[in-house]
Amino acid sequence: MGSVGLLYVGAVLFINGLMLLGRVEPRAAALLNLFVGVLQMITPTVIIVSNPGNTAQILGASGLYLFAFTYLYVGINLLTGIDSTGVGYFSLFVSIMAIGYSYANFRILRDPGLGVIWLYWSFLWFLFFVLLGLKQAWITHYTGWVTAIEGWVTGAIPAFMMLTGTWVRTGVIATFLGIFGLVAFVALWQLTQAPIPVAREPEPATGDATGDARREQRHWT
Repeated sequence: MGSVGLLYVGAVLFINGLMLLGRVEPRAAALLNLFVGVLQMITPTVIIVSNPGNTAQILGASGLYLFAFTYLYVGINLLTGIDSTGVGYFSLFVSIMAIGYSYANFRILRDPGLGVIWLYWSFLWFLFFVLLGLKQAWITHYTGWVTAIEGWVTGAIPAFMMLTGTWVRTGVIATFLGIFGLVAFVALWQLTQAPIPVAREPEPATGDATGDARREQRHWT
């Protein structure tokens, strides 16, 4: 059942990424955040209630609440227009906890693929903290691209693999995800932080005395 919730985590991350890139109107994205937030509240609750003595299942399900609260928080924020600082600092909490869940997946649950995915989420939620908590709007474009990509790489595709029984050889998957994330996000940083070209001043019409004087000055300076 957790894989079903993960599928829609991918959907909402993709939409939120497009929102940050200016392709989706914020109030329209708010509704999906609320839908997925409610789903992510129900999913882990059912898993935990159905497996009261299974500590591994409870451990895996408990992390889903981090996303539920994030999406509910974001949805309400987008609809009401309240300040985003609370979402930002909650994202810092999620980012730190995600490192712990990554360790748990590597060492306790023995799923290195999910271990790497939790590291992806830790990085993404740290970007949310910088963007929303520290109000560093200059990383909006970069964060939007990372969010949209993670919607597929950490949500939709792994969930579909789990649902179809192809989430196997997770060590290989973890290696691939690690290399892909490093290359893609470093390249994106270079692309999104590239300076914007400055438009050249148009040349004045022929015979313009002022323009001739400017060209002469540029020639000698």
